[in-house]
Formats: sequence, structure tokens, C-alpha cells
Amino acid sequence: MPFSAELSLYPLANNYIEVIQAFIDRLNQHEDLTVLTNTMSTQVFGELEVVMSALTEELTWLYDRVPSQVLVCKFINKDLTPDHAK
Repeated sequence: MPFSAELSLYPLANNYIEVIQAFIDRLNQHEDLTVLTNTMSTQVFGELEVVMSALTEELTWLYDRVPSQVLVCKFINKDLTPDHAK
């Protein structure tokens, strides 16, 4: 099933920019996902199972390193990849 997620990560850490960038960098390593980042959020596009598996893997990695953070998510069961990213 095509799937889109919009994520906004707010680490409660002094080095929050580094934490956010590491999370985005790790998401970008998943070749079967399309990951787009702007100044307000990161959008992830792919198949539902693939997106959720990647998020589980990367959030587990993140929570092991930075125990306190807020993650705001929006999910939709459609492929909303912008035309310029395809």
C-alpha cells in the first residue's frame, strides 16, 4: 500500500540539530524510501510496511542515544510524493 509520512522531530537535548540531522541521514540510507526535508519537517514516501519498518529501526536507534524527544507525525495511506521528487 502506498504510504506517506510527515515527521517533525524535537530532541530535548543541547545538540538537537546534530540529532535531527543524524536521524534524517539514517532515513536517507533506506534506498526503498523517498525522503524529502524542508525547514519544518521531513517527509517519507514508500510502501506502508517499508516506511513503518524503517521508522521503527531508526526510532529505536534514536531512542537508545537520546532518550527524551518529541516526534510529531502525520500519516496518510496515499503516495503524496511531489512530482519534482519522482
